[in-house]
Amino acid sequence: TDFDLTQHAEHSGKKLDYYDQKNQERFVPYVIETSVGLDRLTLMVLCDAYREEEVDGDTRTVLKMNPKIAPTQVGIFPLIKKDKLQDLAYKIEEDLREEFSVLYDESGSIGKRYRRQDEAGTPFCVTVDFDGVESEGEDTVTTRYRDDMSQERVPVSRLAEVIRDGMKDWKPE
Repeated sequence: TDFDLTQHAEHSGKKLDYYDQKNQERFVPYVIETSVGLDRLTLMVLCDAYREEEVDGDTRTVLKMNPKIAPTQVGIFPLIKKDKLQDLAYKIEEDLREEFSVLYDESGSIGKRYRRQDEAGTPFCVTVDFDGVESEGEDTVTTRYRDDMSQERVPVSRLAEVIRDGMKDWKPE
């Protein structure tokens, strides 16, 4: 509306109207004030991604945001604090950090770590366990996908590729 300019003109004592020479008319133009700031954009993304789901009688809070904009893209968890598991987890963290935003966490139970990362919007969690470290041949890890909680055993050599594909294939609900 012309409310803003009319008020400014009234209080400043200056004319802020426009004179159209062709029609020989004066009018106060309408002002459209758009605002797309970072605050509104961030709030919109968080509100859109926030979900509460019922899982086994408990409420699961999860941020299902696009993995490309998630603050942390991959959580790395050794199943327990044992040298073999921690060593491989640190190596995986170092390798993935070159391409992804990574968080290493070894505190609490594996279920609580998964829940914390679900709430933070982390799309992929990687668990280093004894099955993968002590297996014959190549080391493997368990990957867990945030949106449907599905898990898959993946060779460490293919881990970055699997995460990349998961990010590329993500679809909003």
